[in-house]
Amino acid sequence: MNLKRLLTILTRLLLIVIAVELAVCIALVGMIHFYGQTDYAQPADAIVVLGAGLRGDGRAGAALTRRSIHAANLWAQGYAPVVICTGGVTMGRPRSEAAACREVLIANGVDSDAIVLEERSRSTEENALFAHDILDANTWSRVVLVSDAYHMLRAQWIFSLEGISVVTSPTVNPPVGIYIFSVAREVAALHWQAIKEILQLPVTYLPTL
Repeated sequence: MNLKRLLTILTRLLLIVIAVELAVCIALVGMIHFYGQTDYAQPADAIVVLGAGLRGDGRAGAALTRRSIHAANLWAQGYAPVVICTGGVTMGRPRSEAAACREVLIANGVDSDAIVLEERSRSTEENALFAHDILDANTWSRVVLVSDAYHMLRAQWIFSLEGISVVTSPTVNPPVGIYIFSVAREVAALHWQAIKEILQLPVTYLPTL
């Protein structure tokens, strides 16, 4: 086989790979979007709020505020008696994401004794891992998982892999520009999660949104 023919074959194979990957990405975008638009909330043992970034002064950022307020509304409606705030201390921030979540919950009517803090996690995987410890310690089994719509598909998958019985309840969508960026990031994160499951890689730290 001469070099020209080899290059032609390799080019065709590359184009096929690109086309397949493009189709996979488009499918994932659709799955992320449509799954995140439905609220599956049902009565459960606890509501779990996934952590998100804080402002420089330690107050909850926009995403964490949305998630915490939504969790407070679910608690007020009686979906679960307890809210678990997840998220540890990230670089350059004065306190944990869980502590900031607690502050928003209390400001929105949640009793302080109905709030449990998980302050070790730094990623969605660790949210699930350490929340599982709390659930087991309290013999809680079923949770309502609260996060942004774009995050729900991957979060549900990760919590299910941890053996947690979960239903999802998304917040309202963020502004369009943030939403599009976040969906693109989730496509990449789903690829990485799939690779990790195939290769049985350990928990890794990726910053939460």
